[in-house]
Amino acid sequence: MKRLLLILALGMPATILAAAPPVGIVIHGGAGTIDRSQMSSEQQKNYEATLAEAVNKGYELLAAGGSSVDAVTLAVTVLENSPLFNAGKGAVYTWEETHELDAAIMMGQDRNAGAVASVTTVKNPILLARAVMEKSEHVMLTGKGAEQFALAQQLEQVDNSYFNTEFRYEALKRARQAQQSVPHQAAIIPDPNWKMGTVGAVAIDKDGNLAAATSTGGMTAKRWGRVGDVPVIGAGNFADNTSCAVSGTGHGEYFIRYNVASDICARVKYQGKNAAVAAKEVITELLDAGGTGGVIVVDAQGELSWAFNTPGMYRAKRNHRGTVIEIFADESEKISN
Repeated sequence: MKRLLLILALGMPATILAAAPPVGIVIHGGAGTIDRSQMSSEQQKNYEATLAEAVNKGYELLAAGGSSVDAVTLAVTVLENSPLFNAGKGAVYTWEETHELDAAIMMGQDRNAGAVASVTTVKNPILLARAVMEKSEHVMLTGKGAEQFALAQQLEQVDNSYFNTEFRYEALKRARQAQQSVPHQAAIIPDPNWKMGTVGAVAIDKDGNLAAATSTGGMTAKRWGRVGDVPVIGAGNFADNTSCAVSGTGHGEYFIRYNVASDICARVKYQGKNAAVAAKEVITELLDAGGTGGVIVVDAQGELSWAFNTPGMYRAKRNHRGTVIEIFADESEKISN
């Protein structure tokens, strides 16, 4: 009997013999100075409910055999459609009282990627980034050209006023007031409401493929066509099956300069470090350099993690062990099934 089992095992493909990593997904809705005392119980419930909707829809797709790229696309679309986060519907205002949105997506199996920057009329920028990845020979499209491509792909268009929200407009007024005495925006100590809320998702599917997706409205009161880290592959978004997938949120200029997302994965790939450890190292170094923010991570073994150097980060994850939804830095993981 043992010999028969051995013969059968030797005849099986290695992919069947090897235990497949568990499917899972991690999402974020931005990191910053999220003050528990300034958040009502109703507000907290609203944030937690939207995070739950996004992570659960993504996980249910994975559990049904769906791909990681479909899961992260779906999760980010849910977050883009919520006015709570600085992406899609809740995007912050530019200095000129408009909205300019960025997004990126990447697949770990072949490192195919798509990104868009400074789009103003596309309801869901993550869908446009994915179209760039799948339907064009390019990686990044910007501004009017990206919007022309969106029309060609028949993606839903909206007037720029669709992205208006009152509390983001109030943040713009405060940002303008602060900039009157400071010549360069990067020199300002930012109000967390100015840039907090970038959204993202990373996932692993039944085939072990990783994917990452990130979307943002950028920085409140941004000028001169400023573009942050989100559409810069390797800075705010990265995926590679040989290491990990990362989505970031925070002060984009630092994420670009320190190549945060790909640096984490490089430490995993070339130094053999655990992805969670690598993420904490990079975020600690980012803080030492003066940058703030956080990342969500999934590695090739299906380990889900996050790291941030701020008082809070809207975040959630789900795998076969259950669901974790947290906002504040002092929360310990509470798994619910």
